[in-house]
Amino acid sequence: MPPKPKFTREEMVAAALDLVGEKGMEALTARNLGDRLGTSSRPIFTMFKNMEEVQEAVREAVVWRYDEFAKKAMQYTPAFKQFGMQMVLFAMEEPNLYRLMFLDGGGKQRNFEQVFADLGETAVVCLEILQRDYGLTAREAKMLFQHVWIHTYGVATLCATKMCSFSFEEINDLLGQDFMAMLARIKSGGIYQATPQPVEKM
Repeated sequence: MPPKPKFTREEMVAAALDLVGEKGMEALTARNLGDRLGTSSRPIFTMFKNMEEVQEAVREAVVWRYDEFAKKAMQYTPAFKQFGMQMVLFAMEEPNLYRLMFLDGGGKQRNFEQVFADLGETAVVCLEILQRDYGLTAREAKMLFQHVWIHTYGVATLCATKMCSFSFEEINDLLGQDFMAMLARIKSGGIYQATPQPVEKM
């Protein structure tokens, strides 16, 4: 009998990522991954301790794929707006991977600083662009990014879950109008009045 085919860790992760992209994380079983590789599940466990380790590798691969997709925004002007467009387009083109990256929080509530840290290089580049192109301070850029990202996240999630369908032009308008309104508010100093003041008793 011919020897069983051997696969590298990278090849297994690539196959697992494609499987999840097509069918969702619930389809990532040892049997399904073995079938995708054209072998039994045994070779998988020569590279990974268990399927939980495979899942973690897939999550890391999703972040890398998203970053590569988002980087295409640098080819456009204005670049920051296109980063938002890329996020929505990723949700439309790769809904299962978007769900894994942005919707599968494992039931744990996090603050925005923790979410921002998970966004990695893409978020850092966006802050640099906001400061460079719009003359914002680091604090202002962070505030603008947070607001616009939350709005964009909502639009992208509606698309990924097929709750709503938007045309390219509608997405462009939704993101553009929100960005310009928030930028104007920050430039005017109005954003710093966001904390409600106590009401004096009569």
